[in-house]
Amino acid sequence: MTPVHRPLTGAMLQLDLAEEMRIVREELATASARIARTLVKEGPLRLTLVGLKPGGALHEHVADGPITVHVLDGEILFDVGGTTHPLRAGTLLALDAGVRHAARSTTGGIFLLTIAAHAKAAAGASPDRASP
Repeated sequence: MTPVHRPLTGAMLQLDLAEEMRIVREELATASARIARTLVKEGPLRLTLVGLKPGGALHEHVADGPITVHVLDGEILFDVGGTTHPLRAGTLLALDAGVRHAARSTTGGIFLLTIAAHAKAAAGASPDRASP
């Protein structure tokens, strides 16, 4: 993953999602299974573009705050409470804090992950802890 050479905080940030997705696709080409690119990291708010290769996955984990997953490209299989939810481009899913979940893709996909971390998590700990 390339280092961040742009502001992640500020009174106003404007991002070109098409360009950010191009960068994720480019980095994903050489990644083993997935790539994550932080777009915004401001107080409790985190926005991260996540790319999964075909067969790529994020193992089951919990987030310290509520999250949204907005699929921008491809299809993501999102597992929550023993149920698999197929999410295609344009689909938005929201989860409360502490809900165990996992994501995978058989065909590859990119989604925008938004996390509203609780104050304790925003102060230092990573708000979305994936199991190794």
